[in-house]
Amino acid sequence: MADICITLPDNSLRTLPQGATAADLAADIGPGLARDALIAVVNGQERDLSEVLIDGATVAIITPPSDQGLHTLRHSTAHVLAQAVLELWPGATYAIGPPIDHGFYYDFELPEGGTFSQEDLAAIDAKMREIMDADQPFERGEATTDEAMAIFADHIYKREIIEKVTAGGGDGELAAETGADGTVSYYRNGEGFVDLCLGPHVPSTGRLGHFALQKVAGAYWRGDTTRPMLQRIYGTAWANKKDLKRHLQNLIEAEKRDHRRLAAELDLVSWPESLGPGLAVWHPKGALVRKIIEDYSRERHEKGGYDFVYSPHIAKSVLWETSGHLDFYADGMYPPMELDGATYYPKPMNCPFHVAIFDSGQRSYRELPVRFFELGAVYRYELSGAIHGLLRSRGFTQDDSHIFCTREQVAEELASLLTFTLSVLRAFGFDDFQAKLSTRPPEKSVGEDEMWEEATDGLRGALEAAGLDYVVEEGGGAFYGPKIDVDVTDAIGRPWQLSTIQLDFNLPERFELEYVGSDGGRHRPVMIHRALMGSIERFFGVLLEHYAGAFPTWLSPEQVRILPVADEHQAYAQQLVDRLTEDGFRASIAEASDPLGKRVREAKVAKTPHVLVVGDDDVAHDTVGENARGTKEPERDLAFEEFCARLATEVTERQ
Repeated sequence: MADICITLPDNSLRTLPQGATAADLAADIGPGLARDALIAVVNGQERDLSEVLIDGATVAIITPPSDQGLHTLRHSTAHVLAQAVLELWPGATYAIGPPIDHGFYYDFELPEGGTFSQEDLAAIDAKMREIMDADQPFERGEATTDEAMAIFADHIYKREIIEKVTAGGGDGELAAETGADGTVSYYRNGEGFVDLCLGPHVPSTGRLGHFALQKVAGAYWRGDTTRPMLQRIYGTAWANKKDLKRHLQNLIEAEKRDHRRLAAELDLVSWPESLGPGLAVWHPKGALVRKIIEDYSRERHEKGGYDFVYSPHIAKSVLWETSGHLDFYADGMYPPMELDGATYYPKPMNCPFHVAIFDSGQRSYRELPVRFFELGAVYRYELSGAIHGLLRSRGFTQDDSHIFCTREQVAEELASLLTFTLSVLRAFGFDDFQAKLSTRPPEKSVGEDEMWEEATDGLRGALEAAGLDYVVEEGGGAFYGPKIDVDVTDAIGRPWQLSTIQLDFNLPERFELEYVGSDGGRHRPVMIHRALMGSIERFFGVLLEHYAGAFPTWLSPEQVRILPVADEHQAYAQQLVDRLTEDGFRASIAEASDPLGKRVREAKVAKTPHVLVVGDDDVAHDTVGENARGTKEPERDLAFEEFCARLATEVTERQ
C-alpha cells in the first residue's frame, strides 16, 4: 500500500505508512514530542492521538503548554472528577463538566439531596489520583440515540442532553456533546465509567495529575432557578507542578487583594443589606479617592475637546423603544414605573440621552465631530449570582462619551480615541494592554450588513494603526454595532476588561439624526460610544486590587500622617500639617495618646504612603523622620522642605 504524506504547521512534509495515527506522527517527529503529545489538530479539527490520518492531511501535534493543550488537560481532569465522585457516592448522578479559564468544574446530584462538604474534596482528590495512577486509556465510542439513552439510563441529566440535542433544540454547549451526524459520542475509561463527550481527550489518565480541587458551590441545572440545585465542584489543572504551584500562590494573593475585603479594612465602601444586592455606599475615604479619579477624568476630557452634559436617571418607554433597548436589552433593565399615564424605565445606558442632546437643534458639518462626556449613573438588573462587589453592580456610574462625526472623520476619531484611552490608563499605572475586536452578533442585532462591515473595518484599522495586538471575537458585538474592548493586566498578571469603543451606524438611523453637509444636503452622522474606565465603580475596584489597597500617592486618601513622639511635639506636628494642607496635600496627625510603635503600625496598616515621626531634634531644626511605604529603614533628619519637594514631584509625576 502507498504511503501517505502529511503537512506539518511549518509546511514541511512527513511520509508515513497507511493506517498511521496522529500518535505515530508524533513519534516519527521525535521521542520528546511523542512523550508530550496530548491531542492533534487534523485539518483544523481537534482529534485524539488515536485518529487514523489520511493522505494530504495537515496536522499539528498539541502539547501541554499551549492553550489547546491546557484545555484538553482540564477537560480530561473533569472526566476523572466525575468518575471519582460516582465511585465514592453510589447512586449519584452527573450533569456537565466543562473546562473553564484556569480550570474546570463538574455538576452533580447526590442521593437523597445530599451535599458535598469542603472535607469531601480530600477524599475525591485521593480517588482521582488512584484513577490517574491506574493509567486508564480514554476510549472514544459512538452510539445511536437509543443506544445512548440505554447507556445513560440511570442519569437523567445526560438523557435530557441527548433528547434535546438529537431533537435539534440544543444550545452550543449541549451540541458539543454529540456528533454532527446525529450519533452520540462518548468516552469510556476504567471499569464502566462513561461520559457523553465530543472530545478529544489525553491518551490516558496517567497523563494527568497536576491539579487541585478548590471549592464546592451550588448551581441550578442550566442556570434556571426553576430547575434542581446541583452540587458544583471547581478545580484547576496545569501542565506541570511549577505552573500549578504558581497559580495557587496567585489565588492566595488574589484573595488578599479582594477589593471587598480591602474596602472594609480601609473603610472605603460598604454594601448594606438594607440597600439591596449590588448597591454600594461610599465612605469618606473611598469617596475622596473616587473624587480624585473623577476629577482627573474631567480634566483630561476637558482638555481633549469634549463637552460636558448631564441627563436624568429615568425616561419614557418611547426612548427605549426607539433605541432598541426594549427589544434587545429588556432582561437587563429594571421594571417599568407607571406614572401620569406614561411608562418610565430607569436608564441602563446614557447613549439615547446624548442622542437627544445632539438632536436638539440643527447641526452643521462645521460642528463635527461633536464629543459629549458624562459621568452618568445607570441601573442594570444583574442576576444576583453575577453580582460581585464593585466589579459587577446593579447601580454604577459610567464615564460615558458619545462622539458624532462624519464617515470621513471616523478613522481619525478612532485613532485619537485609542491614543486617549491608553494615555489615561497609563496615568493610573497600567502599561500592559490587550484588545478584542467583537463582530456582529448573528441573531440579536440591527442594521444592514454593509454598515456592520464598514464599522468593523474602521475599528480594525484603528487597532492596527495603534499597533495594538488584538484578537477577534466573532459575534461578540453590541446589538447596534461592533466594538473594541481594551483589557489591562494587573500587578499579579490578571486581565481586566475596562475600556470599550463601539462604532454605531444604527442609533443615528433609528433616531433619524442629521447634519447639514458642505453640499447643503442632509446627511446621517456616525456615532461612536466610548466608556474609558467602564464604570467608576469597577475601575475603583480594579485599582484597589491592582495596588492591594496601597494607592499611589496622588490617589491616596491620606498622603502623609505625622506622628509626634510626645505631647510636647504636637504643636510642631500641627504646623507641618498646616503647611502641607496649604500646599494642597492630604495630611493628618496621629496624636501621642498611644505608644509610637502602635501608631506606626496603624499607619502602615492604613497603607499611608508617607509616615513622618517628629521629636525634639526635628522641632529644633525643621526636620522630620520619614517612614516611606515600602522601605525597610526610616530616613532621619530629613529637611521638611526637601520632603515637600519630593512629595510634590511624586504627586505630579503620578508615581
